Amino acid sequence: MGGSAGNDSGGTLKIDDFEVRMDLTDDLLHMVFTFLGDIDLCRAARVCRQWREASSHEDFWRYLNFENRYISPQQFDDMCRRYPNATGVNVYGTPAINSLAMKAVSSLRNLEVLTLGKGQLGESFFLMVTDCHALKSLTVNDATLGNGIQEIPIFHDRLHDLQIVKCRVLRVSIRCPLLETLSLKRSSMPHAVLNCPLLRDLDIASCHKLSDAAIRSAAMSCPLLESLDMSNCSSVSDETVREIARVCVNLTVLDASYCSNISLESVRLPMLTVLKLHSCEGITSASMVAIAHSHSLKILELDNCSLLTSVSLDLAHLENIRLVHCRKFVDLNLRSSVLSSITVSNCPSLQRINIISNALKKLVLQKQESLTWLALQCPFLQEVDLTECESLTNSICKVFSDGGGCPVLRSLVLDSCESLTAVSFCSTSLVNLSLGGCRAITSVELRCPHLELVSLDGCDHLERASFYPVGLKSLNLGICPKLNVLHIEAPQMVSLELKGCGILSDASINCPLLTSLDASFCSQLKDDCLSATTLSCPLIESLVLMSCPSICPIGLLSLRCLPNLTYLDLSYTFLVNLQPVFDSCLYLKVLKLQACKYLADSSLEPLYKDGALPALCELDLSYGTLCQSAIEKLLTCCTHLTHVSLNGCVNMHDLNWGFHGDMPSEMHTHYGSFASSVGDVFLPTEQSDRLLQNLNCVGCPNIKKVVIPPMARCVHLSSLNLSLSTNLKEVGVSCCNLCFLNLSNSYSLEILKLDCPRLTSLFLQSCNIDEEAVEAAISQCTMLETLDVRFCPKVIQTLEVHILYLSSHHYCSKLFLRVSSFYLQISPLSMGRLRAACPSLKRIFSSLAQT
Repeated sequence: MGGSAGNDSGGTLKIDDFEVRMDLTDDLLHMVFTFLGDIDLCRAARVCRQWREASSHEDFWRYLNFENRYISPQQFDDMCRRYPNATGVNVYGTPAINSLAMKAVSSLRNLEVLTLGKGQLGESFFLMVTDCHALKSLTVNDATLGNGIQEIPIFHDRLHDLQIVKCRVLRVSIRCPLLETLSLKRSSMPHAVLNCPLLRDLDIASCHKLSDAAIRSAAMSCPLLESLDMSNCSSVSDETVREIARVCVNLTVLDASYCSNISLESVRLPMLTVLKLHSCEGITSASMVAIAHSHSLKILELDNCSLLTSVSLDLAHLENIRLVHCRKFVDLNLRSSVLSSITVSNCPSLQRINIISNALKKLVLQKQESLTWLALQCPFLQEVDLTECESLTNSICKVFSDGGGCPVLRSLVLDSCESLTAVSFCSTSLVNLSLGGCRAITSVELRCPHLELVSLDGCDHLERASFYPVGLKSLNLGICPKLNVLHIEAPQMVSLELKGCGILSDASINCPLLTSLDASFCSQLKDDCLSATTLSCPLIESLVLMSCPSICPIGLLSLRCLPNLTYLDLSYTFLVNLQPVFDSCLYLKVLKLQACKYLADSSLEPLYKDGALPALCELDLSYGTLCQSAIEKLLTCCTHLTHVSLNGCVNMHDLNWGFHGDMPSEMHTHYGSFASSVGDVFLPTEQSDRLLQNLNCVGCPNIKKVVIPPMARCVHLSSLNLSLSTNLKEVGVSCCNLCFLNLSNSYSLEILKLDCPRLTSLFLQSCNIDEEAVEAAISQCTMLETLDVRFCPKVIQTLEVHILYLSSHHYCSKLFLRVSSFYLQISPLSMGRLRAACPSLKRIFSSLAQT
């Protein structure tokens, strides 16, 4: 799609002789090229003749931009001849800017915009500019004008915009009858003479050498001036500002920041709309009298006015006010129907605020430590943030309740307002309320029917809470350990958490849509409270009463009012029998009975004798004291259970689900030694598949042998956890769908027999099993991906040999081996062989030998 140019005639093809013409019309190509910059246009010109001609069109080169690029005077002269109709030139940062600039103004008769800088410009250039009649905008940035000790004249009849920024010059004289915008910002001239009768915008910011008289003379020579920036001109006085205001009657924007000598006490600026007075040490409360006469003022900025103590303004057009880092500021009183933005920050002495506005929608007053009084009449205010206003008292609640002046308030943040003790809101508009970190609060009363979110994090001294009524859908009061009285009426609430409210004794909960209630560790809750809650919340599906010892069988009978109850947690209670649960919770799916050590051994008999709780899928009996016989009958007869947890059960002994004589011959080898125990095993009367998927027996110290043969029909078992069973010696498992097996920290394990073709994760940490047992076990696990044998001293050598075998037979294509031997070191050479033998190996954790 292009060619290479050459100078010889002996076979070298020129771009004009050989090229592929793009199938684009000239008009379409012209349209596409309008989106390209000058560099991309130059690149496009190398493609073919059509593109070169199209990219050279003068429409694309109206503005010649060489900013911070190297271009010689000859090259620039060539560009000016090629594009004589160019209207803009930028040679900022190029070498020899004086000659390039003079060439531009002399060659380009249509030149309207010229930008240059970073160099030295002689007086001759400015004299020549006078003859560039089309010029409208001239920008000179960071340059030395003349020889530094002479006056530079800038005379032009049509110039509209002139920027002399950061330039070094002794004196400048500007006579431009049509000039409207002039900037001398950061320039070093001590004198400036202006003859610009139409000038509207003057920027002399940071002209430190300009005297007070020079600034006054310059500004007063421009009677139509509308905007004046004289920030950082420390010599400016009140007299100068007063004279400027007298002459420039149209002045609307004034920036006098960092002018330490002005106070504005006797100045009148009636047309002013923007006033910036950052870091003006002379501005005090008396200055506000003068500012109050600026009836058109829209924007007022008073940052870092260190002597300002109060602001009281009634300005009909004020829209925006800033007060930041005013360390002595105490009182703020604002009245404006259009006030929409208030920025008050880091004013440590601020105590009182009174705001009247019809436009204010958001108010942020964070970290005003001394603020004690706040009055608002803001009918459209929606968001208020008073975070860390530590001195606010309970009276603030009236401001944000109905009738307090904020009728449509939706969000209120009072985080870390540590002086609040009793919070009471009655608001029909409030949606979000945050009281996080208000540690002194002891009482909360909310009558906010549309309240959807409330945060009480850190309110650890809360004793009484009333939500009546509220629109909350969920509520967490588990972070309020001292709560003892609770009243809730929430028609939309679906989830309530009271976990850890250990002294809660009086709870009235009226939430007709509630589906989940967690009352864990509410040790003072009694049967009458539970009965009342079940009557008022009939849709509860999940109920957690863990460690609620005051709940008795009478209270459990009230659960019959909950026809949708499917999850019940009664762990750590003093229940003796479960008959009230069997009678009341007919559709229960999950029952947790952890550490219910007073349950009788016969308490579970209705499950497998009478068919109680037919929908039960998950049962947790961890840390209980049921006898071995009761556990065996449960596991044998309740084949409909999918999840069973027996962690820490001291009476959990050998788990042996036996086999029949028709077992496949390959399994006889594995399980033949256990034939004598068949008579002691409880087998289901009908040989149907067990639905068991997950069995956890973690930390059962009396388990010595686990046998799950094919005859047990555990075809759905996918996870088996026997870790921390310190006396476990033998494990034999044949489950076609088992994926996860954890035997970690079973220190006595010696025999491991597996027939689990889908096993992907096997954990054998800290097991004293020998090499042959591991090799034989994993030989039938062809999908094994994760094998953890950390701290297994007898396994390392066998693993190396077996991985070589598996790799050669493609049995284990994704094996993920973790090896971290504490007792035995593996040499780097052995690790290299492991990786070479099994390329899919992802990680090897090991203790390498020190060389």
